[in-house]
Amino acid sequence: MEKLIDIQQLRKVYTDGHTIVEALKDVNFHVKDGEFVAIMGPSGSGKSTLLSILGGLNHPSNGDVIVDGIHIYRLGHEKLADFRREYLGFVFQQHNLVPYLTVAENVMLPLSITKCSNKEQTVMASHILERVGLTDKGNRLPSQLSGGEQGRAAIARALVNEPPIILTDEPTGNLDSETAAEIIDLFQELNNKGQTIIMVTHNEAYAKEANRIARIFDGKMDS
Repeated sequence: MEKLIDIQQLRKVYTDGHTIVEALKDVNFHVKDGEFVAIMGPSGSGKSTLLSILGGLNHPSNGDVIVDGIHIYRLGHEKLADFRREYLGFVFQQHNLVPYLTVAENVMLPLSITKCSNKEQTVMASHILERVGLTDKGNRLPSQLSGGEQGRAAIARALVNEPPIILTDEPTGNLDSETAAEIIDLFQELNNKGQTIIMVTHNEAYAKEANRIARIFDGKMDS
């Protein structure tokens, strides 16, 4: 497998008045194409900061983030937005589904800024809903879904534009154990088909389902 993500000497410093906090300290980290990597660490260790920088959402203080040969923080604002749309799918802990849109309409949201026609968007949404096991739920509202189904809908939205990388932050954090296991199983299924996944989690059992665990403590990484 080729190296898809290469992070070199990454440092992130926050300042609050006279206080300086080093959230990340010279982190070196890489992910191969097709890997499923779990990032673990205690609260405040820097895992979510690392994920937000990987996602092109939080400029580092120093260091390089290289994805598929692209130095993403050397891109201008518009090019960085293009990069996120082309390369990344995000799955959040709260799912962030729009309550007054149907499941299919939620899934199509990332396509609204593309040149796809309405018909093409509908076909793409239908295809991805089938892939995550929600074929017959497209016309329902999020409130009419179970927790596991809402998680699947959020994953479908992240996948609809076929990004090579999925970034997910505590995707099972608010779910019961049975529903959480469903979501992890789906990530494994997607990974087995070649999807690259980076998952921040506090759950050791779920992290062990990934190909590799990278641990972060006090802003420093061991992998």
